[in-house]
Amino acid sequence: MDAQSQWTGLDADRLERITDHMERNYIATGKIAGCQVQVTRHGHTAYAKSFGHRDRERSTPWTDDTIVRIYSMTKPITSVALMTLFEQGRFQLDDPVSRFVPEWKQHRVWVSGEGANMVTEAPNRPVSFRDMLCHTGGLTYGSMLANLTGLPIEHPVDKAYDEIGVRRGEGETLDDFLAKLGEIPLRYQPGERWMYSLATDVCGALVERVSGVPFDQYLREVIFEPLGMTDTAFHVPADKADRFAANYSRLPDKSVRLSDDPAKSPYLRDPTFKSGGGGLVGTMADYVRFAEMLCRGGELDGARILGPRTLDLMTHNHLKGGVDLTEMAIGSFSETANAGIGFGLGFAMTIDQTATGGLSSGDYYWGGAASTIFWVDPVEDLTVVFMTQLMPSASFDFRGQLKSLVYSAIVD
Repeated sequence: MDAQSQWTGLDADRLERITDHMERNYIATGKIAGCQVQVTRHGHTAYAKSFGHRDRERSTPWTDDTIVRIYSMTKPITSVALMTLFEQGRFQLDDPVSRFVPEWKQHRVWVSGEGANMVTEAPNRPVSFRDMLCHTGGLTYGSMLANLTGLPIEHPVDKAYDEIGVRRGEGETLDDFLAKLGEIPLRYQPGERWMYSLATDVCGALVERVSGVPFDQYLREVIFEPLGMTDTAFHVPADKADRFAANYSRLPDKSVRLSDDPAKSPYLRDPTFKSGGGGLVGTMADYVRFAEMLCRGGELDGARILGPRTLDLMTHNHLKGGVDLTEMAIGSFSETANAGIGFGLGFAMTIDQTATGGLSSGDYYWGGAASTIFWVDPVEDLTVVFMTQLMPSASFDFRGQLKSLVYSAIVD
């Protein structure tokens, strides 16, 4: 066993199966243009490699400092930011969001019908901070997931999002966004179901309202600068644009086409709407710093972001009755499977290894729309981050495949 294997407890030859798997199944076949994988255990890098191209059209190789759209892997960062304010005593988990967002005091809950004939009822309780962190507050994604998945907009509440103009695009502000959400009925009674939603964008807006500091500034000062996440931001500045990856889409005929040219991307401009649910770009090195901070109990290299007990609370299953997502989830899409999976304050987690059919039993995680993934396993003292740029994220089961490859290499 070589020295690195002794430090990490991971068999280096077995980890090399990742190289063969990615090159043979994805790079050589053109299913993805390029990708990057890093496995870290006991604080040591066990495997780190970049593959293929970050920009296929320009034949630019994927280098270790490539900048990618992390989309919904923004959500755990936003959730951590909000919980730093929890640690300061600024709110409690079951406080109503309307304490800081008075526009939400008149919320109603959908019962039946649509449009002018919609029947609603009063909520059994106000939407809480816990609901926003857990996606149990009755919000949806409106038509946004329909645009991503190609599925039709069918539910009357989703249609109402479009009618009122809920969006995260240029010209929108966090304040306008919150006000519009206050006008739309909730999809279900707070706490009773789980639905992937705009809730984490609300968490970002709450960071701003509770702290009194612009959301992007708060992230920079409280998380990015202390952890040395130098390339993570809501846009790619001009002096880093040459490192920005192209984004691709997999079409129904299984072909891959360019969907966002890095030379013309909207990510080259600082957006008016700072999306806590999906707006960040960053590098592998930066996200590994974030994941290792989590794995180390909220601290990395002397920079403490969260207390360990807060992180422990965040990574418990907060679904009502301790059930898994099969019993709570509605809607057709999220960045996780449902069987054996719980959800906490910003993370999904394995709560039943047998039900998931995987090799891990103590991990928590999330992913992004361009097929990026990460997970943290404090039981195994392990973090894994995978970066690519292919939409939709349901195209391939990178998480399941990498879990099989990584956990079967653990030999201590």
